[in-house]
Amino acid sequence: MFDTKFAIVLRDDLPVWQKLNVTAFVTSGIVAQFPDIIGEPYRDRAGNLYNPLSIQPVIVLSADGPTLNAIHRRALERGVTTSAYVEEMFATGFDAANRTVFAEFAPDDAKVVGIALRADKKLVDKITKGARMHA
Repeated sequence: MFDTKFAIVLRDDLPVWQKLNVTAFVTSGIVAQFPDIIGEPYRDRAGNLYNPLSIQPVIVLSADGPTLNAIHRRALERGVTTSAYVEEMFATGFDAANRTVFAEFAPDDAKVVGIALRADKKLVDKITKGARMHA
């Protein structure tokens, strides 16, 4: 049905609240990159209006730190723009601080805890190799 795949990979040792927080943040980055992923607004039988949702299913995967670092590296090597969240961002409280702390790291020393990408299905499968379905 879709030529692309939308995948999120989370570091497997995060507390649940952090996994949910990271998922929300990295998803928003994909939506910003691909606004056409958003469908039409929803309306219930009573006529109440709700926000539109993604038209494409999202696969949520899990990986240990070294595997997540490899996924990050493979995405960069293949030129796939991702949404990435580093561990130090948990200590900030707003967007500008997030960008400041993110800029302190390079791919070889970033402690990536979550990454999202949307690209050709086969390419996403190659990039996310080693991750498993989140349980």
